[in-house]
Amino acid sequence: MDEQRFNTNYNNINGQQTGYTAQNYRPVYAAPPTLQSQPASAPKKKKTFMPKVLVALAIGLIFGISASLGFYATNTLTGYKDTKDSSKEVSELKEEVNELKGLISAMDDGSVVITDASSGVQYSTVVTDVTEVVEKVMPSMVSITNLYEETYSYWGRVYTEELEASGSGIIVGENDTEYLLVTNYHVIEGNVQLTVQFVDEATATAYVKGSDESIDIAVLGVKKSDLDADTKKAIAIAKMGDSDNLKIGEPAIAIGNALGYGQSVTTGVISALNRDIQMENTWNSLIQTNAAINPGNSGGALLNIQGEVIGINSNKIGGSTVEGMGYAIPISDVKEVIETFMNRTNNGKVSNDERGYLGINGSTVDDTTSATFGIPKGVYVTSVYVGSAADEAGILKGDVITNVDGQNIKEISELQELLEYHKNGDTITVKLMRSEPDGYKEIVMDVTLGTK
Repeated sequence: MDEQRFNTNYNNINGQQTGYTAQNYRPVYAAPPTLQSQPASAPKKKKTFMPKVLVALAIGLIFGISASLGFYATNTLTGYKDTKDSSKEVSELKEEVNELKGLISAMDDGSVVITDASSGVQYSTVVTDVTEVVEKVMPSMVSITNLYEETYSYWGRVYTEELEASGSGIIVGENDTEYLLVTNYHVIEGNVQLTVQFVDEATATAYVKGSDESIDIAVLGVKKSDLDADTKKAIAIAKMGDSDNLKIGEPAIAIGNALGYGQSVTTGVISALNRDIQMENTWNSLIQTNAAINPGNSGGALLNIQGEVIGINSNKIGGSTVEGMGYAIPISDVKEVIETFMNRTNNGKVSNDERGYLGINGSTVDDTTSATFGIPKGVYVTSVYVGSAADEAGILKGDVITNVDGQNIKEISELQELLEYHKNGDTITVKLMRSEPDGYKEIVMDVTLGTK
């Protein structure tokens, strides 16, 4: 330190002599620690506040100009005159107000759009308060508990263990005797018993009306006779939206039984559309959103800002390694399948004594077999029992069953599971592919099921 500067500074405090010098008053400092070189931290992303700034400026300008107009009107009434041409000022102010109003517009999706007058670029800010939407839609949401069995072997012995899995569902319709719910196939897969909890925490047993593993969709039924009057009054039917007209960036709301703890709400935007996700038993053209979708959310609703169902939450891809990427099945892609399942008359699995039988032996035509031999994917009929329902309907050996009652059939296990819900005497509609000299031809026929 420069001792002369030190003495000068300490001897001239407020213009007074202090008597201190560098020799008789010197602070003692410890030696500074040696600094270790550290890697530079990654630069932080610069946040863009332009939409908020534009909103604030535009609203402030409109308020200020409107106040000026009011001030001018007051002066006119009181007789105050300015030296400026007041009528010209008023006209110019009105033009500015109209111009600014044209730059700000409220959208139906709950956002506010600001147009930059100089560049024409539009900025959008989203209204994040979704309490009214949630209050309206929550009565149509349910939690689902799937009691299923898992078989494993240990030291040469086979054991069966009962386990529980949690998921979500949406009330999408009703008829005279039942409420109808949609969920994911993987939520109800392998079920022994399904239990549904409604918004008032009342519970009831549910049964499968129809399911399609290939698109991860299932429709459940709950008998109205199993619910009391208070529960019937508390619940509501969800309103279906249109996922074909979605736009990237518009608000999205996800509701579901996250982690099995009960209904919860997350919000975000539509991040991407028509995402081709190659996963087993999962629809491969999905809606992507940054609204959090976690285990237990599956089968719940993805909503737009009007509270309409635009998707059925299905999977979160990537686990903990990927953030902000939830997926939902577009509702417009599965509406027809859902309606087909809803219109079925079955009310759950039937006993073995009542069960209807088709009367065939079959095997699964998988991708490899189909590519190798040129056979359509589905259930290949290896034999038909004489006098069975299949024989009387005209099903032949070599036919490939591809669809039953509007449900795509890709494996023999899917056909067997579907028949568990039909009684002897029920009539089902079967689509099959039959080999002809010029290739395979689709045939549709009604089959009345028989006994074993």
